[in-house]
Amino acid sequence: MTDPKTGPAVGLLMTRPLPSARRFVEDLPAKTRAGLTVIYAPLMRVQPLSGALEATDTQGVRGLIFTSANAVATATGQVSTDLPAYCVGQRTTAEAIGAGWSAQCLGQTADELVSRLVDMRPPAPLLHLHGRHTRGDVAQRLTDAGLSCREKVIYDQELLPLNEDALRAITSQQSLIVPVFSPRTARHFAQICPDASNLHLIALSEAVAKPLKVLNCRDLQVCNTPDADAMSTLVRDAADALARVEGPAHGK
Repeated sequence: MTDPKTGPAVGLLMTRPLPSARRFVEDLPAKTRAGLTVIYAPLMRVQPLSGALEATDTQGVRGLIFTSANAVATATGQVSTDLPAYCVGQRTTAEAIGAGWSAQCLGQTADELVSRLVDMRPPAPLLHLHGRHTRGDVAQRLTDAGLSCREKVIYDQELLPLNEDALRAITSQQSLIVPVFSPRTARHFAQICPDASNLHLIALSEAVAKPLKVLNCRDLQVCNTPDADAMSTLVRDAADALARVEGPAHGK
């Protein structure tokens, strides 16, 4: 890992679980990646729950709901791919298709998915597979709307401290871009961040931005839509702007 003090002027702190963080960075434009020092500091670790899924959990189920790629990864090999899958977000949908499910994206948020499913009225009952910490009350809202839906927790999300690389980057007095993807991670980061004065925070949504507003950061932006493409665009724009401002000061 490159030390921000010796690398490019613009740092990018990735706090997502490592596989998701690496995938996000790989999907950035090559020109943007070339101008960044990337610091990987996952603040959450996904832990599949052993034995969480039993045969009775899927008995009679007519379709699955995935609201995160982590749920897809955890369910793969444990749940029949003969069932249709209804997903939140293009990334989750792509992961489900790649794992063998006939999947369709029904929106970028849980609210959009619930609304679409209520309109569609697919065969039920449905089964929402998710982590211990989830938002949206998907199963309950669908059931209340007359579309029977069960739910099952199949993985946990363990919070982690900032690692040494992250702490060094945050306190180095250099500009640091920090994309934040979930409200829980945002709350955790706001509690443990030692100094936000040089941070350029980018929140996936207003719900993610809310806990970050307590930090005295350089700036806080919110994605127009809660998806990876919108986040990638803001990271690219922030990196370009910071490179123009700070590049000459670093001999560029």
